[in-house]
Amino acid sequence: MANFLKLVWNEQIKLFAKKSTWVMVGMLVVLVIGAGLLTYFFSGDVVNKEYGDNWREELTAENEKYQAEMSEEEFGGMYYQLDVERNTYHLEENIRPLSYDAWQFTFDNTLFMTLISLFAIITAASIVSNEFKWGTIKLLLIRPISRWKILLSKYVSVFVFVALLVVVLLISSMLVGGILFGLNGLSPNMVMQTMNGFAEQNIPQAILRDYGFGLVSLIVMTTFAFMVSTLFRSSAMAIGLSIFLLMAGGAIVGFLSRYEWAKFILFANTNLAQYFNGNTPMIEGMTLVFSVTVLIVYLVIFIAVAFGTFQKRDVA
Repeated sequence: MANFLKLVWNEQIKLFAKKSTWVMVGMLVVLVIGAGLLTYFFSGDVVNKEYGDNWREELTAENEKYQAEMSEEEFGGMYYQLDVERNTYHLEENIRPLSYDAWQFTFDNTLFMTLISLFAIITAASIVSNEFKWGTIKLLLIRPISRWKILLSKYVSVFVFVALLVVVLLISSMLVGGILFGLNGLSPNMVMQTMNGFAEQNIPQAILRDYGFGLVSLIVMTTFAFMVSTLFRSSAMAIGLSIFLLMAGGAIVGFLSRYEWAKFILFANTNLAQYFNGNTPMIEGMTLVFSVTVLIVYLVIFIAVAFGTFQKRDVA
């Protein structure tokens, strides 16, 4: 176990010795700061809206204003309908609206999980292939350590780096959000839109849930990139193919969804959010247990192919 941990630590040292690694971390922080500044300066009607003790009267007045504009403007209903429904939910449930804060900003930054997925794919695609490209794989294989341990240390190192990026995203989002928007307590609730209308949810729990959903797709596609890189020793092929499937996977499933067998396609199962908040699965008959089972099978296949290939490959 000690030798394996040393291998992982050695991979982390090699990873952070690269300028590209620090560029990824820096880019993530810069984008979070940029998103915060854009929200602060260009979404004043959202971030500056605060309700006092007479919040019920304020919401009622807002609804009357929105409904008047909806009746006057041809497309007003499309623009204001959600605001009216949200305000009505607050009034019916007697929930005072909270001002925009660091928690909500962090929740909105869930979209940056896609960027972390891209960084993870790039890292996984190069961590093995570069050893062959630079010829350093020989120095690893002559050591008295099993091949599978060497490859496993690289696989684990990729996800250690991913965990670091997620932590950086969460911490930077909370810090930037706290400075710009403040904080509504340690564990506030907020009214959020679901497929069945609006509902009150705990924001920290919603953040963990949505970031967790993002990690599912990230883990699968990163493992796929790791397998392709190990199989073909080409980082370009692994990166290109993985990013293409990450972006086009949903469209592929949508096109094939009329077929019963489409539910076995990997990308039909990576979005576990389709089973929560009143959502319906992409293909009829799919369940959460089914999707998790399919994902586990794909992961086992990817890992088995990667390790099987690496174990048997001759290194000239």
